[in-house]
Amino acid sequence: MAMDHVARMASERAVVVFTASNCSMGDVVTSLLSSLGVNAAVHDLDRDPRGMEIERELARRLGAGRGTAAGTPTVPAVFVGGDLVGGTNRVMALHLSGELVPMLRNAGALWL
Repeated sequence: MAMDHVARMASERAVVVFTASNCSMGDVVTSLLSSLGVNAAVHDLDRDPRGMEIERELARRLGAGRGTAAGTPTVPAVFVGGDLVGGTNRVMALHLSGELVPMLRNAGALWL
């Protein structure tokens, strides 16, 4: 059930960010997206009644426990075009390599 719920939420807009209200890395990612002109849907899991369930599903999707470092954060988790891109490191790497903007354009998050 959590899998369907996350998929539904992740496809509600071209870019969706799952984070927590006190997550500084979530602020970094949403600020970057906003500076690029993206109007992302942002879900603060600590304010969502199903937040723990959603976070467990995100951890599963991000591969927590499968060769990732213990304590690897599950938020922020960024979806573009309904697909999980990853967290802060992945989004920043895509931005620095020049791949993020074309990805956002393809998803309909940017018009220029």
